[in-house]
Amino acid sequence: MRRSRRALLHPRYWPGWAGLVLMRVLSWMPLPLLAFLGHGLGLLLYALHAKRRHIVRVNLQLCFPDMSPRERARLARRHFRGFGQALLDIGIAWWGSEARLKRLVRFRGHEHYEQALREKRNIILLVPHFLGLEFGGFRLSIDRPMITVFRHLVNELLNLAMVRARTRFQMRLVEHIKPLTALVRQVKTGIPLYYLPDQDAGRRQSVFAPFFGVPASTFFVLPRLAGMTNAVVIPCFTRQRSWGRGYEIVFHPPLRDFPTGDPAADTTRMNREIEQCVMESVEQYFWVHKRFKTRPKGERDFYKQKN
Repeated sequence: MRRSRRALLHPRYWPGWAGLVLMRVLSWMPLPLLAFLGHGLGLLLYALHAKRRHIVRVNLQLCFPDMSPRERARLARRHFRGFGQALLDIGIAWWGSEARLKRLVRFRGHEHYEQALREKRNIILLVPHFLGLEFGGFRLSIDRPMITVFRHLVNELLNLAMVRARTRFQMRLVEHIKPLTALVRQVKTGIPLYYLPDQDAGRRQSVFAPFFGVPASTFFVLPRLAGMTNAVVIPCFTRQRSWGRGYEIVFHPPLRDFPTGDPAADTTRMNREIEQCVMESVEQYFWVHKRFKTRPKGERDFYKQKN
């Protein structure tokens, strides 16, 4: 272990160290100031990062074809403003005190979660990728043990920092390559699962289910987990409040009659629930992700740019 830590002082990790130091410094700043700076950073990224700007534009065009190009452009700029703020805020999530996080993050619809806890139900939180995602996981893990799935980062330094940050309260991490039974065992003990199922799933353990009317490669792990653990599934998402006033975790009512045992029907239902979350704060969904990257055979690549 000591040798491993010494290896992290190698020059190839220096940019990572610089980034962590910057995150730590930013974590001491007030959130309204970070929001102001982050909005500027986001607009700069919108202007300079052509690849991500293209991805966002494609996603918005696919999901909201009835919007005018001008409306979608305004929505894309608002998304990048929030994205810039999320980049600067993350240090607060990683290092902010328990008291500060409790002060910054409020709840809406928390009664749905509380009722399931009172009834001692096994719980899976269906968590779409929103810009406030990190704050939601940290805030909820202050109150009670939770479990979530993570991917090991290639950069060992950043991976170590991420794991230490995310486990500093009561969050337990399970690497995504672990068998499903590792999650099943934990959920059956009554530990809520903070589960993010809405990124492109490739062609393994997935089905094509409509997302805003467009076939999207979708993991069908959530229905299997819910069935194997007899868990109640509660959609929730975390969004930024305007101009650095904090964050809000929004809980929706639990899914009824879920799962049904039909992978196509269950993943379609899941995506429909995510759509409802998105429509409450459209600009804060993670549009920079290639949600429609994997296509049914014979379909074109939506993200391929013309030369």
